[in-house]
Amino acid sequence: MRIKRDDLRNIAIIAHVDHGKTTLVDSLLKQSGVFRENQVVVERVLDSNDIERERGITILAKNTAVNYKGKKINIVDTPGHADFGGEVERVLKMVDGVVVLVDAFEGPMPQTKFVLKKALELDLPAVVCINKIDRPEARPEEVIDEMLDLFIELGAKEEYLESPFVFASAKEGYATLDYNVKKDNMDDLFETIIDYIPAPSGDIDGPLQILISTIDYNDYVGRIGIGKIERGKIKVNQEVIIVNKEKQDYSKRVKVTNIFEFEGLNRIRVEESSVGSIIAVTGVEGIHIGDTICDVDNPEPLSFVKISEPTIAMTFSVNDSPFAGREGKYVTSRQLRSRLFRELQTDVSLRVEETDSTDAFKVSGRGELHLSVLIENMRREGYEFQVSKPEVLYKYENGKKLEPMERVIIDVTEEFVGVVIEKLGRRKGELISMTESNGGYVRLEFSVPARGLIGYAQEFMTDTKGNGILNSIFDGYAPYKGDIPMRKEGSLISFETGEATTYGLYSAQERGILFITPGVQVYEGMVIGSNPKGLDIEVNVCRKKHQTNIRAAGSDEALRLSPAKEMSLEEAIEFIEDDELIEITPKSIRIRKKILDSNKRYKSKKNS
Repeated sequence: MRIKRDDLRNIAIIAHVDHGKTTLVDSLLKQSGVFRENQVVVERVLDSNDIERERGITILAKNTAVNYKGKKINIVDTPGHADFGGEVERVLKMVDGVVVLVDAFEGPMPQTKFVLKKALELDLPAVVCINKIDRPEARPEEVIDEMLDLFIELGAKEEYLESPFVFASAKEGYATLDYNVKKDNMDDLFETIIDYIPAPSGDIDGPLQILISTIDYNDYVGRIGIGKIERGKIKVNQEVIIVNKEKQDYSKRVKVTNIFEFEGLNRIRVEESSVGSIIAVTGVEGIHIGDTICDVDNPEPLSFVKISEPTIAMTFSVNDSPFAGREGKYVTSRQLRSRLFRELQTDVSLRVEETDSTDAFKVSGRGELHLSVLIENMRREGYEFQVSKPEVLYKYENGKKLEPMERVIIDVTEEFVGVVIEKLGRRKGELISMTESNGGYVRLEFSVPARGLIGYAQEFMTDTKGNGILNSIFDGYAPYKGDIPMRKEGSLISFETGEATTYGLYSAQERGILFITPGVQVYEGMVIGSNPKGLDIEVNVCRKKHQTNIRAAGSDEALRLSPAKEMSLEEAIEFIEDDELIEITPKSIRIRKKILDSNKRYKSKKNS
């Protein structure tokens, strides 16, 4: 019997990075009575991961649920950054509609286009929510037109042009259907979701089908599969079969030990659940994203979305520097391998491949940020390893070399337009459009090879004095654009192993910018600074001042060092060259040459 669950709505909130998705979910949770009157609530409550809170971005899709007038609304908060697009693609299979969030000043941005395109491919109805209307420079009327233009550009069906528009200030906690009328609650958004997003429906008596879209892990219960019941009912202790449409393996029989439904920020244990509900199940060891939990007598797997391919790769290898094993807890190739392959279970956009060496693995992802977040998570967990310079993944079709391209949108003030066009031109970028937006900003749109953007973010911040906004998104493959000139700076390389001294660093700083301070342990072949002339120079930073029997008062104090530039992980990834590596430990990030010995390095350069 086919039923319609009118008491339920399943939605995903999709948007470009920093347009306020997680803050909007905060407001919906607060107004649905999830928190007690006196409860202390942190901002962006769903950004539970440390890195998410530090960077102010959502990395992992999260499930929550609110109740409004007797109806339950399951909400999935999704990442907004292009590098985590794989998270968005798969969770859209769980929902029956989307709320597209757009900044009232910035309007639709590259990631808005990407996530909306994915929603249109799945025919999901959309509610457009124009957020941040409390901003002084907000321009809601123009943003409505831009959103309608975007629907047309993406070839949306006519009914999408009739999508409802809601105006909100997630920060101030209100939503309204008329942006000139300020309200004091989110009721207009709740009502629009219930009226416009269809209730889930399906055959309640048919054989069970649950498509798994997310995997969680708990030390006590093991793997947890999260997905939507597409057909039938599921009960605790029911025997089920796990099938993947691609692999067609019907041998995985398991018993469901627990079923959870989402309620606010919690998972509530239930004895059974039926069609349309988003649930989490335990007892399903060996389950993967894209698998279907089926009825034992009638296993019919569902097809999963095709996830976009990775565009960038780095080599992760065991740390073999002179300081190896000093700071890390997990240092062997076996531990590195098992950690990387474990990441594949929850990250569908990642690829890990074995290499000729048992100590090195090729890890491919959607972008620099995607891989740097993995590196940061691993070092916080106690892993010690090395990574190489990122390289783009080329394709070959009909004998032609194709490379991944990025669509880049830049907002800068007029004075910096020239330098941005010049720098991206050198990196084989083509200017597609240039428009003046409100507030004295100019919007530039480029098509740039992905390799041309490696190392550009830091340069862009310097060139625009921190006043520019840069966003990019994968834009398909195009014929190879030719060589791009590499980094201008050379490296200052430590000549010996020991402790850096003020005296040694004082002499070295004349050659460039230092990355280290006195007292830091260094080794031969470690990069301790950059040289603006583009040459690699060896310096002795461990040199001590020769003592004499004449004591010169205050001579050591007179040695003034310029402040060292502390390299963050992203800056180090952008800085390194092909012959360099980054040594990652829980306490340190060091840049080093692949060949530490200066004589061997000289010979290898000569031979190449």
